[in-house]
Amino acid sequence: MQNKNRKVFDNLISKTKIYLLIILLLLIIICIQDVKWTVIAIITYTLILLYAYYATKKRKAELSETLQGLTISLDSAAKSSLINSPLPLIIMETTGNVIWKSSKFTSEFENIDINPYLDDIILDVKDEVKKEKNKSKDILVEKDIGTKTYKIVGKYVKSRNKEKKNNEYMMILYFIDETENVKLQNEYRNSKSCIGLLMVDNYEETVQQLESEEKPQVIAQIDKCIYDWADKSQGVLIKTDRDRYTYLFEQRYLESVKEDKFSVLDKIKEIEIHGGGQLTLSIAISNEGPTDKEKYKSAQAAMDIVLGRGGDQAVVRENDIYKFFGGRVQEVEKRTKVKARVVAHALSNLIRESKNVMIMGHRNPDIDAIGSAIGIHKLAKELGKKAYIVADREGTSIKSFVKELEKDEEYEDAIISNEVADENIETDTLLVIVDTHKTNRVENPDLLYKTKKIVIIDHHRRSEAYIENATLTFQEVYASSTAELVTEILQYVEVPIKLTQLEAESLYAGIMMDTKSFTFKTGVRTFEAAAYLRKCGVDIIRVKKWFQTDLSGFNRIAEIVKNAQIIRDGIGIAINNETTDDASLICAQAADELLTISDITASFVLGNANGKVCISGRSIGDINVQVILEKLGGGGHMTLAGAQVEGKSIEEVKEDLIKIINEYFEQ
Repeated sequence: MQNKNRKVFDNLISKTKIYLLIILLLLIIICIQDVKWTVIAIITYTLILLYAYYATKKRKAELSETLQGLTISLDSAAKSSLINSPLPLIIMETTGNVIWKSSKFTSEFENIDINPYLDDIILDVKDEVKKEKNKSKDILVEKDIGTKTYKIVGKYVKSRNKEKKNNEYMMILYFIDETENVKLQNEYRNSKSCIGLLMVDNYEETVQQLESEEKPQVIAQIDKCIYDWADKSQGVLIKTDRDRYTYLFEQRYLESVKEDKFSVLDKIKEIEIHGGGQLTLSIAISNEGPTDKEKYKSAQAAMDIVLGRGGDQAVVRENDIYKFFGGRVQEVEKRTKVKARVVAHALSNLIRESKNVMIMGHRNPDIDAIGSAIGIHKLAKELGKKAYIVADREGTSIKSFVKELEKDEEYEDAIISNEVADENIETDTLLVIVDTHKTNRVENPDLLYKTKKIVIIDHHRRSEAYIENATLTFQEVYASSTAELVTEILQYVEVPIKLTQLEAESLYAGIMMDTKSFTFKTGVRTFEAAAYLRKCGVDIIRVKKWFQTDLSGFNRIAEIVKNAQIIRDGIGIAINNETTDDASLICAQAADELLTISDITASFVLGNANGKVCISGRSIGDINVQVILEKLGGGGHMTLAGAQVEGKSIEEVKEDLIKIINEYFEQ
């Protein structure tokens, strides 16, 4: 307060000096005009100086007395406020030394050891001090102390201790009880609704094979199983169709539902079906959106993903994040081909309405992607439209096939580069995506935003990064390959399609590759598609040659298999240490080779490809490699999947993979 008094006095003296200086200048001017006024001016100015001195001294005394009284009043009020504060209050240094605490603080925390909480606050404040040195800063912390929640507000200021060289910081902290507010906020959040959709995946196929007297019993068991599970969360379950349910429950039960890991997925499989069938269930739950209508739409979008992944699993969509549960059963092949017929008709109409057609697969295309593209290219040409295939001709897995393709005049200019595609695509171009549905996996992602019409034909399980604005989607995870789906489309279009030998062989090779020569994931429809292509003149020996490996490549695969590590009594993990252009292809072939060894049910091979760690996963069906590699950013389907990881070494990725595999078995 003395400093404030000093400032007031200094301001008063400064103003007086200015006035005296002005008077002196005026008297000097008068004396210059007439010298006889000099004596009078000196006497007058002397009297003015004496008066100014007397008046200033008197004013100083009055101001000092007034300010001193005001200071005493303010100090008394401040001290009274601190002592009688209705809030717990403490003054302490960042060293932990408590300078003073109010009686309210003492009574509030008399049964609690407050020191650990104060230590936490000090650590938080010290971090802020380091960020903003020599500056005072407001403190705002929310902390649970005992059974209550407090909002701690205050300020820390820099203070100098003359006895110590280092600066110290002092904090004044008020503890505001926010327990009731927090309870109200939690209650509001917990009382919000979550909406779920449930669907019995193979209801029609299963019920159709039952005898008339068995159907009511099985349907009753399905309903009881689902209703009993929903009752645990005090939710409302409404059956909206024979195989569909809508589920409404409060947010407070969502964590317990997730902790239960959707046990209903396993319980519904226990329902005995005459003839040996097995029921599976798909569940989609969402709490996204301010209204129930928006949550319902979000749940519908999540259900599309579940069905696109083959069903038999649950997904919870929360804060734009999908969390999946289940998905360990092999996809069931659908016997009806109605959807293939509908898609064939719709695709034909879209091609007719478009100016031209561009077909695009995934980066580093394999024979399934390029074969499927050739099938769609054939359809577009038969419908009288210009068609182009956007692909990398130098892809390591299709070099042998491309050499054969270049001999055909019709396909001499059919495959174009990304640059040419960018120049020729228009808003009226139909873009057909084959063998992938992920925005970050297509050959040229820019093309997705340059046209309004997109068609997706794929057989992989749907992932989060799917193409959302597709006009038509034909994604069937039961299919062995995209080539199988394209073959079915070609059989059901209105115009007669006569495939050349090379076109038929490209589609046949796609099926052959993804089924590992008709060993994995083959159903009745797979063989029907292969039989149709065989009638078109497929030379199986020539196709077989496209898959041949040279001696050096075979030796590399043998070395990888030789050094494989076996974990969990049936999972082989191997590393391809050579960095080459065809590293991803070698990893895939080595993973296939590992599965030929007895007692190995799944295989994973890691390698370096284009600065990334690539992983190829294979399974005979007991283990879902897609679910495992999905956690590393990959995808695929149950028996065949892959992933690419950036920013980590092979050993680090291997450790992550083993950890994920262990988690898979612990679920």
